[in-house]
Amino acid sequence: MIQVVIVDDHPLARRGIAAILDEVGDIEVVLASGSPADVLKALEEGLDADVLLLDLYHADDEPCLAAIRELTTLMKVLVVSASARPSDVLGAVQAGASGYVTKLADPVMLVSAVRTVAAGGFALSAHLADMLQSELSGAKTSPAPVTRRGVPVAPLSPREEEALALIAEGFTHAQAATRMGVSVATVNTYVERIRAKLQVHNKAELTRAALRHFGDV
Repeated sequence: MIQVVIVDDHPLARRGIAAILDEVGDIEVVLASGSPADVLKALEEGLDADVLLLDLYHADDEPCLAAIRELTTLMKVLVVSASARPSDVLGAVQAGASGYVTKLADPVMLVSAVRTVAAGGFALSAHLADMLQSELSGAKTSPAPVTRRGVPVAPLSPREEEALALIAEGFTHAQAATRMGVSVATVNTYVERIRAKLQVHNKAELTRAALRHFGDV
């Protein structure tokens, strides 16, 4: 059972999302609140949850990036927002979100995103995935120096950079291998080297690493 928390300052939105998730058999809403502070308090009191569904904007009209950074240390965060602005999507991903779904998404997409994020994957609404792919593709020609806490780490080879961009754009290892003209085993080797060099472990971290590497942060 996937246990989820919903944070949205609109009561109708909270109830609507909860109703969608309650219809499936493997997801349980354990808390629905209007404030990230309520979640932190509940966690301190022993609440256990796998995924936080967080509305990006609340009463002060500022994106909850600080809340994302804090809460991602405690659970996986899936942003569910009315905003589809590239700056908001990239800001949320860079802050640590494991996915971003707009409120225009259909219920099937929302449920799929929750399951993907709970399993350690990275989820985006389809049109947002296209936007992220465009951002990465536009940045490929001028990668930024790779650092870890300000200290340079082993640079990626050109083929590793190519593999990183393709995987972060959403291509499977097999699809990346076809585009690169190599075997799947070779792509697997590239990805293992990338993870070791950039110290990342899953798809969400790999996507954020790509954004850092190609100069988006």
